[in-house]
Amino acid sequence: MKRAVTPGTFDPITNGHLDVISRAAQLVDEVVVAVAASRKKGPLFSLEERTRLAREATAHLPNVRVEPFDGLLVDFAHEIGATIVVKGLRAVTDFEYEFQQTALNYQLSPELETVFIMSPPQYMYLSSSIVREIASMNDEKLESFAPDCVCKALREKFSSRR
Repeated sequence: MKRAVTPGTFDPITNGHLDVISRAAQLVDEVVVAVAASRKKGPLFSLEERTRLAREATAHLPNVRVEPFDGLLVDFAHEIGATIVVKGLRAVTDFEYEFQQTALNYQLSPELETVFIMSPPQYMYLSSSIVREIASMNDEKLESFAPDCVCKALREKFSSRR
């Protein structure tokens, strides 16, 4: 069985993330969406909330499961039996960062292969931080950027802050 891991903070998961995950799911037997603790980033949603939202958003994909993790990606990949890391690329700036991460992961675990999936034009600009910013301004067009469960959670999160 070919198992891939798609890591990220997913704060929150966006339609761009879902595009990468669903495309990866067509290439391997199973995709594990690895939700990183990322305490240093100071996420808006807790690890438990981000994991729950990612599970809801990917529930329609039968060969995708979502797991939280804390620590090195290569260690998590070994724990779950993944041999492939799938990452999405939006722009050249993403490539620079992802290239460095891939080189480091290769040093730590040469048998772990990294595959990049290019974002289609409609998602090249999309990021979790943009979705959070739009939500903070109470924009009604949020649904074009994130799944319904995320839109609802963002509206609840930001309505309690107003």
